[in-house]
Amino acid sequence: MDTLQLSVVHRLPQSYRWLSGFAGIKVEPIPLSGIPLRGRDEDNNLIGFKLLSHDGEMAWVILRQLNQSLAEIQIDCAVLEWEGEPCLFLHRDDESTALCRLKNVGVAIAEPLSALYPF
Repeated sequence: MDTLQLSVVHRLPQSYRWLSGFAGIKVEPIPLSGIPLRGRDEDNNLIGFKLLSHDGEMAWVILRQLNQSLAEIQIDCAVLEWEGEPCLFLHRDDESTALCRLKNVGVAIAEPLSALYPF
């Protein structure tokens, strides 16, 4: 688990859903107009995380370790290829719990930063 402590993940900017007939295997982005606030598709509203600190086969290995760590606390997630890179996808409702777990195992979370600068 030492490699996890040197890992940095970043949340992908879009929302996703399981591709029809491929739940747990393939995702597709949800168009901005199609994001439900609450309703029937709530169970199919996913977020994704990309590993910034590693690439190639090592990224796959680390994301599988993160997947296993989240599964230990009963968070359903999957490691899939998205735009040529491995990414971790999980239900939007599990985001806070997942982030806490990832931080507890030593993973850094890259977050967008907004700052006001004087002109």
